[in-house]
Amino acid sequence: EGEAALFEFQEILRAAFAEPQTPSPPATHSDTPPSATAEPDTQVPEARLTRILDHISSPPEGFVVHPKLVKLLQDRRDALDEGVDWATAEALAFGTLAEEGVDVRLAGEDSTRGTFSHRHARMVCYDTGTEWTPLAELTGDGYGSVEVVDSLLSEYAAVGFEYGYSIEAPSSLVIWEAQFGDFANGAQVVIDEFIASGEARWGQASGLVLLLPHGHDGQGPDHSSGRLERFLQLSAEKNMRVVVPSTTGQYFHLLRRQALLPSKKPLVIFTPKTPLRTRTSFSNAEVFTDGRFEPVLVDPQVTQGARRVVLCAGKVHHDLVDRRAELGIDDVALIRVAQLYPLATDQIAAAVSPHPGAELVWCQEEPENQGAYRLVGPELAKVLGRMPEYAGRKASASTASGLTKVHLAQQAELVDAALGV
Repeated sequence: EGEAALFEFQEILRAAFAEPQTPSPPATHSDTPPSATAEPDTQVPEARLTRILDHISSPPEGFVVHPKLVKLLQDRRDALDEGVDWATAEALAFGTLAEEGVDVRLAGEDSTRGTFSHRHARMVCYDTGTEWTPLAELTGDGYGSVEVVDSLLSEYAAVGFEYGYSIEAPSSLVIWEAQFGDFANGAQVVIDEFIASGEARWGQASGLVLLLPHGHDGQGPDHSSGRLERFLQLSAEKNMRVVVPSTTGQYFHLLRRQALLPSKKPLVIFTPKTPLRTRTSFSNAEVFTDGRFEPVLVDPQVTQGARRVVLCAGKVHHDLVDRRAELGIDDVALIRVAQLYPLATDQIAAAVSPHPGAELVWCQEEPENQGAYRLVGPELAKVLGRMPEYAGRKASASTASGLTKVHLAQQAELVDAALGV
């Protein structure tokens, strides 16, 4: 019986191999950036957001929520009034896309719960052990499906599978999430050979999303860096998008934008860890109903005439804001570059222009030979006329220190250096 099944499978492979291969010709001018009219509308009316929040925060009758998760459901229910956290913003993106007929698939080694116990896409009844997966049960006429999968412990296999899935289901939002961004190096062959260069080699477009938890939080090597520099080094000919969002509204619009863009490109998102619970990163309802993804975010507090302009991306912005407030500094502008590739040079120039003559600094948590500085810095010099000064960790063979004391000292030093203290 086993041999018969093997023979049948081999016959299927032979038949598929024998079929004439007629791939679609690659689109012309594939390196032309999309026009403004091609940018999808990612805004969602508040009524729709409220409906989804009610659904994902209302367990079925008789379902007993784990005591530690009761507050999580209450926070989701109140999110539009109190601030939308990262997991809720993601759930809103998935739910609204499903309502619009888009299938959503998220896979990773710990994706159902979330590495940092923030997602809880599936819950288990505290009394009976029955499961409740709110987004999977979001159904209606023409709705897409939402599937969250815990994959096997092999980045190489999982990323390869999800890449293939994204090719076969181009209209779906297909996402692979690393437990920590550092672990993506287990799939480096797939990233190099397919994700970064598949379109250039074979005209094979993929909209695969990589979620790479990233940030220096004192957890040491292998738990601090998604290797931002490697993805930037692989970026050319507009082959993919590399983004470091710092707010939940940005994340929401990013996911919806990726699913709705007609031109499919891989999207690499360096997601937060400690900021998952940092309220200053939570967006209010208006950002979801009236906003959009912004590649560059200007400083709302220091709008013109700054003595010093600090460009940064991701988590370090929160540290800079806190330290600036602590010291009472009012002449340093903090500009967030959310999209590192393709770099929105015109918007960066527009953000810096209200501060003529200001000192220009690039601040990052990563060591100098890592992170964005050495790859983004020269591009900034072309548009701004000068190379930004560097504020960050010294070059290092390792991604991070394994000693908390050293980490904290380095972090304080780079933040103060960026602010000119």
